[in-house]
This record gives sequence, structure tokens and C-alpha cells, in this order.
Amino acid sequence: EMSKNFGETAFVPLLADVADEHRMREIFAEYAPQVIFHAAAHKHVPLMEANPSEALKNNVFATKLIGELAGELRTRDFVLISTDKAVNPTSVMGATKRLAELYVQALSAANPGRTKFMAVRFGNVLGSSGSVIPLFHRQSAEGGPVKVTHPDMTRYFMTIPEASMLVLQSAAQGDGGEIFVLDMGKPVRIVDLARQLIRLSGHSEEEIG
Repeated sequence: EMSKNFGETAFVPLLADVADEHRMREIFAEYAPQVIFHAAAHKHVPLMEANPSEALKNNVFATKLIGELAGELRTRDFVLISTDKAVNPTSVMGATKRLAELYVQALSAANPGRTKFMAVRFGNVLGSSGSVIPLFHRQSAEGGPVKVTHPDMTRYFMTIPEASMLVLQSAAQGDGGEIFVLDMGKPVRIVDLARQLIRLSGHSEEEIG
């Protein structure tokens, strides 16, 4: 799709584990990236509660590795894709992303005038992989139940273009050490969103459950 829309640009897909230092050094040495958007992470909240060591391995230690390589090899910009769950985290996933943010800020302080280290926090990106709205639509279409993690859970929502622009603007405007957040208005209660989607699907809560 990218080659079709941007045929004049060369795209090189690489398969790698971001926690594999040897492989990462190979890639950095060959391509010398100027800008890194670090989006590799485990983000499924209940799954990370059950597998906290894997959350640490991927969300924290892999970020540490990629960030240190970026500073060592003088990458110009390093942008960590974080989450609104890192704010006063109440889950393993949120806590690991907050640790990643803090480490990126520490790298920024340790590399003044060299690599710019920044983070951006996302809410729920509408239509993205794993987004709750397609999940609710599917559950509703299947006759339910529509499952909500907790009735008091709230999330911020943003569109894919908003998320993309936030990442690019942070790389362009950041001086290093910042955590960027898009103004997404007020958080939405997930249970209210589920109820609205059930009604929009032509069902009642009693039918879906």
C-alpha cells in the first residue's frame, strides 16, 4: 500500500525482535536511522496483568535497549509511543509504559544536544488494531454479550489522522525530554460508549446483555 501511494520512496520492511541487541545493532549499523518512532509494545491490559514479566521485557527493557542504541549512534530524534494509561497507572501495562517514559526522559538528560528523546501519549485510536469500538460492534453483531472491563473505566479517544499528526509534530517540534499529549477533551466512560453502540446497532441492552 505504501509503495503504491508513495512509489518514489524506498520502503524496507525488516523482521526483528526489538529486545534482541545483536539484531538491533545490525539494523542500526546498516541503515543509520535519523528518526525512530518506537511503537513496539504489549498493550493488552488483562493479558499483561497475567504476564507481568513479558510486559517488563518488551515495554521497558526493549525501550531501554533501543533508546540507548539511538543515543550511542546519535540518532537525531527518538519518539516513544506511550499511552494515557501511563498517567497514575493502575495496571501492569500502564506502569511499564510509565517506566519507559521515565527512562526516555533520563536518556534525554544524559544526551543533551545529541539525540532528542520524546514521548507521546495516546488515548484509544478509533479504527486502529485492537480499538474497542470495532470490538463492541462485532460483539453486538454476534448478539452479545458486549464486554466491558470495569463499569467505571474511562478512556480518551482520537482519530488515526490525529494520532499520526501528534507523532510527527512531536518529532518536529520537541527539544527533548517532553511528553506530548493531544487535547482530546473529556474522557468517555467505556460502559456509556458500549450502550450507545448497542443502540446504534438497532438492539437493546436487554437483547445484547
